[in-house]
Amino acid sequence: MSNDVCQRLADEIVLGHFPPGTRLEEAMLADKLGVSRTPIREALRQLATLGLVECRPNRSATVALITEERFTHLFESIGDLEAACARYAAMRMTEAQRTQLRDVHAEGFAAMQDRDVARYNELNSDLHALILQGSHNPELIEVTQNLQKRATAYRRNQFMQIARVAASYEEHCGIVEALLAYDAASAYRQMRAHVHRAHDAASVLIGVRNEQQRVFTYKRAIRITRIRYSVFGI
Repeated sequence: MSNDVCQRLADEIVLGHFPPGTRLEEAMLADKLGVSRTPIREALRQLATLGLVECRPNRSATVALITEERFTHLFESIGDLEAACARYAAMRMTEAQRTQLRDVHAEGFAAMQDRDVARYNELNSDLHALILQGSHNPELIEVTQNLQKRATAYRRNQFMQIARVAASYEEHCGIVEALLAYDAASAYRQMRAHVHRAHDAASVLIGVRNEQQRVFTYKRAIRITRIRYSVFGI
């Protein structure tokens, strides 16, 4: 249950429903999501490891501020790592893995045609996971997966822009074509460009969140000023 709660809270944060700086009270979240406080507590710990939440001893967790620079650095790193996986996968994927790649890609087309965003997102994750496994490099896979986890909520919610689904599928076409042609150089380029475009789509969410942070900070400053005036007359 905690994984489901973690995903729901991550989406709320990424979509700006909880602006940076917001206190995440366990009781409030439990009531909002209709669960006990135990999965909430575990989900907050998971969100802290993903960099979406800041936890401090004896204080409520708060939504973390992710700067646009940090966000870009994250996607740059993921782009280079996934591109390296794609390059190795082009040379090392087994025939069974190539067949599975074709099947997942075909299902992605069907999901895009049906405008089934949830299904497309699942298949998008499956396709990227297949390419990682196809690299047959356990060390590279582990490092890449660890970074991917920190961007999962942003990559998932990029598809809130329905046009991004079609664009993502077209980018997958280039990647899959290169992989099936054993073209390591093209697979590297195509994957790197694909992740960078995902960054561009997801960065809209960061812009919204950071604007909300500015509004949140401004309103908080106004409240503090009013309290000081009412108490101290200044």
